Amino acid sequence: MACRISELVIDCTDPERLAAFWADVLGYVEVGREEDGSIEIGPPGVGFGGPQPTVVLSPTNDPRHAKLRLHIDVSPTDRDQDTELARLLALGARHADIGQTGEENWYPLIDPEGNEFCLLRRRIAAVAGDGYSPPENHQ
Repeated sequence: MACRISELVIDCTDPERLAAFWADVLGYVEVGREEDGSIEIGPPGVGFGGPQPTVVLSPTNDPRHAKLRLHIDVSPTDRDQDTELARLLALGARHADIGQTGEENWYPLIDPEGNEFCLLRRRIAAVAGDGYSPPENHQ
């Protein structure tokens, strides 16, 4: 293997708020803070370099004006998609209108600062090696 994703960095105007949101979404905890106000969250007891990437919420005063060409997809691990959708909306996510037809098996959402992400159907293990095997053609 040449590389793997170790961190995702999200520029934001309120790192505290977005770190709390994404920590709740992913089941992560705060693993570090930088002098510039950046907050790093990651899996409990693991942090940077573990099997899952950490997320760094980095402060910026520059508002986002264009659609990003990269977004995060999340998959529920211990509940069905509709139950997870209700939880994410309660945490502060909002539905995004990206021209979907209603036939999709995923939900486009927006985090509290307007960053797009998608909720997929359950198809991954909570952590690598927990034995979960998705059904064929399950997305």
